[in-house]
Amino acid sequence: MRIDIITVSPELIRSPFEYSIIKRAIDKGLVEVHFHNLHEYGLGNYRQIDDTQFGGGAGMVMMIEPIDACISKLQSERTYDEVIYMTPDAKTLNQSTANTLSLQENIIILTGHYKGVDQRVRDTYITKEISIGDYVLSGGELAAAVLCDSIIRLIPGVLGDETSALTDSFQDNLLSPPVYTRPSEYKGMKVPEVLLSGNFPKIEEWRSEKAYERTQHIRPDLLDEPS
Repeated sequence: MRIDIITVSPELIRSPFEYSIIKRAIDKGLVEVHFHNLHEYGLGNYRQIDDTQFGGGAGMVMMIEPIDACISKLQSERTYDEVIYMTPDAKTLNQSTANTLSLQENIIILTGHYKGVDQRVRDTYITKEISIGDYVLSGGELAAAVLCDSIIRLIPGVLGDETSALTDSFQDNLLSPPVYTRPSEYKGMKVPEVLLSGNFPKIEEWRSEKAYERTQHIRPDLLDEPS
C-alpha cells in the first residue's frame, strides 16, 4: 500500500510514522508513506496557498490551484483508489471504514487547515471525506495520522499475531471484553477463574458475554447498527 499525505505542515505529522508498529510496517516494505508540502505548489514568490473567503467572514480558505497541482501530479504518476479529505464536517471514521481502506493499493489524504478548502476541491477531486470526531483541530494532520494508524495496523504482516486485529473493539460492533495478565491475584484482586481454566470454549463464551455487556453499558448505540 502507498499513502500520500498532502499537508501544510509535514513536520507536524512525521513523528507518528517514525516509531512502533507503523515504522516497522514501513521498514518491512508493507506500506509506503509520502508527505507532500502544499507550499511547494503555492502561488507566486510567497508560495501562497490560502486566501480570504468570498462573501466575507473570519478565517482563510485553502485555494484550489495548489491543491489541484499537487493532486494532478500524483495522479499522473499512478492510479489512486481514494482521495480522502480530513474534515470535521464529514462521516466519522469507524472500524468498517478502516477495514475497507486497508484493502486499497494507493490513497491520497488531503489535510485541511484554516477554515477548510475551497468547496470546488471537495466537489471535483475528493472521493471520500472522513472526520475523527465532532470537534475541531488546528489542522487535519493529526486526524490523518489517526486514520493511517487505523488502516496500516490491519495490513497482513504488520501485527505479529494476524488474528489480533480481528478481535479489536468494533470489529463485530462490540467493544472488547476485559483482558488480564500475570499475576493471577494482586492485592486481593483476582482474575476470573474461567480465564485460568484452559477450557477455551468456555473462555470464548465468557468473552462474548462480557463484550456484549460492556457494549450495552458503554456504547449501546453500536448494538443498533448493522454488522
